[in-house]
Amino acid sequence: MKKSAAVLICCVLCAWAAKAHAQVVPSATRSPVSLSAGGMGSIFQPDYDGIGVAEQSSTPLFGIGTYVDLRVRHWIQFEAEGRWLRFNQFENIYEDNYLVGPKVPIHETRRFRPYAKALIGYGKMNFQYNYAYGHFTDIALGGGVDMPIGHRLSLRAADFEYQIWPNWINGSVKPYGASVGVAYRIF
Repeated sequence: MKKSAAVLICCVLCAWAAKAHAQVVPSATRSPVSLSAGGMGSIFQPDYDGIGVAEQSSTPLFGIGTYVDLRVRHWIQFEAEGRWLRFNQFENIYEDNYLVGPKVPIHETRRFRPYAKALIGYGKMNFQYNYAYGHFTDIALGGGVDMPIGHRLSLRAADFEYQIWPNWINGSVKPYGASVGVAYRIF
């Protein structure tokens, strides 16, 4: 009887240890590298209302865009985005942006992933009545919140940018705006 009880206890302990080991996920199984691509809708104040002077526009621009996020490590992330603000034009004035730069996570939780970003590239502006257009240096500072909504999908719940076009015609323009979007994690 004592032998049977000892064998039974030994079997239970071995089974319990095997089951406990199966619940542990090794830390090196998932690569820290990930790539996501998504689309977004934007609303921007173009900071130009015509006649060659930087001033707040009476009409905001609406547009669509795309973005790609590359995560190399937790603190090493990059974002590239293209935005075409072509809807709700006032006198045929519109802006396009092509930007790339670092993205820094602030404090990630399971449901929220806030971030800050500093992007640089160029912006294209079409002037009133298609009179002229130009390409200008574009520096964008911003941030936002991404929210995972599935295994591979995430919602860009809010993304804000303040842009500086320092070498604009008569000084600089400072467009600003917000975007929302959805991204798919490729790997």
